[in-house]
Amino acid sequence: MATSVPQRYMVDDQRFAARRPDVLVYQSEPLEEDVTIAGPISPRLSVASTGTDSDFVVKLIDVYPNDYPDNEVANTTKRVLGPPSVRMGGYQQLLRGEPMRAKFRNSWEKPEPLIPGRISQVDFTMPDLNHTFRKGHRIMIQIQSSWFPLVDRNPQTFVEIPDARPEDFKKATDQVFHRKAAASGI
Repeated sequence: MATSVPQRYMVDDQRFAARRPDVLVYQSEPLEEDVTIAGPISPRLSVASTGTDSDFVVKLIDVYPNDYPDNEVANTTKRVLGPPSVRMGGYQQLLRGEPMRAKFRNSWEKPEPLIPGRISQVDFTMPDLNHTFRKGHRIMIQIQSSWFPLVDRNPQTFVEIPDARPEDFKKATDQVFHRKAAASGI
């Protein structure tokens, strides 16, 4: 069993996650000009859950155009040298990803349970970023409630997770709202 997180997770193509039914995906149209982001990223999520706790993982992704050329891989000795070949057309480059445990939405010192079915605000700040999305690329946001093994599993119940027993783990349904009275955004 691996005892550490693979270092490649920050460069892994995120298409696998975008195809999952439990991951929300929002993306722009292809950009008509370069767009530069510099500074912190601040998700503001209006959420509800059937559980009393949940994680909300927000990922900011640079989506390459479908016709972007693949990298050439040196193959002079019948063995591939360098990184494995990656199809760059449509590549989803993870720029930032940050989990927020809902029970800490109001305070790190005084965790609070979610009230099942009630809309709550989960606002947080992700680390700074200085990145230019190039013309023709897309800006993508993925929101998911699990990022195992990068983040320990949340039992979806208001418990101390290191002390969670198998019966504490419950299936929960999370919602992210994007309507006028309960808007979400980045």
